[in-house]
Parts: sequence; C-alpha cells; structure tokens
Amino acid sequence: MRKQQHLDELVAQVAQLSKDNNQILNSINFTTHHYLNIQAENSVLRAQMMELSQRLDYLNQILSYLNTMSASELGYETDQCFETSTCDHGFTNPFNLPYLNQPIMASPDMFQYY
Repeated sequence: MRKQQHLDELVAQVAQLSKDNNQILNSINFTTHHYLNIQAENSVLRAQMMELSQRLDYLNQILSYLNTMSASELGYETDQCFETSTCDHGFTNPFNLPYLNQPIMASPDMFQYY
C-alpha cells in the first residue's frame, strides 16, 4: 500500500513536471516569435535610417554648395537669402525637392532569417 501511494505520488509529480515543461516550451516559443518580429522591425528601421541619413547628407551637400555660390550666380539680389530662414525659394526649401516625396522602400519581407 505504501509502494502504491509512493508510485501515485511519483506519477502525479511526473504529470506536474510535464505540465510545467509544456508551459516553459510555450513561453520559449512565444518569446522566440516575438524576438524574430522585433529583429525584422529593427532591420527595417535600420534600412530607413540609412536611407534618411543619405538623404540628409545629400541635402547638406546641396546647402553647402548653395551657400558657397554668390547671389548673383543664383540670380538673387542678396546673399542673405541662404543665411536666414525668412527666404523661402523653391530650390532651397527641402520640402520642394521631388525625391523627398518618395516612400521609403523597406519592409520585413526583404530580410530572411534562417
């Protein structure tokens, strides 16, 4: 009778440990899935950051070029046009540049994980 009781306790312990093991495995699977989603999102954000950095560098090059040119070369009456924010010409306003209206072409589907 003691052996049977001990055996029943061991069987109950095995069942509880199996249940705990399944919960841990489910938690690991959920965490792994969440990690892969975050990793894919980070890859997209890195690609967008690189593209925006390149755009910013390009705009800085344009502004540097425009600031080195004289107003007469550009057809403007004063050199202060590029020095202040009050002058808003189409070429110097970054929101008027056509390539800024293009969408950023990065998506999670671009990156494959093995």
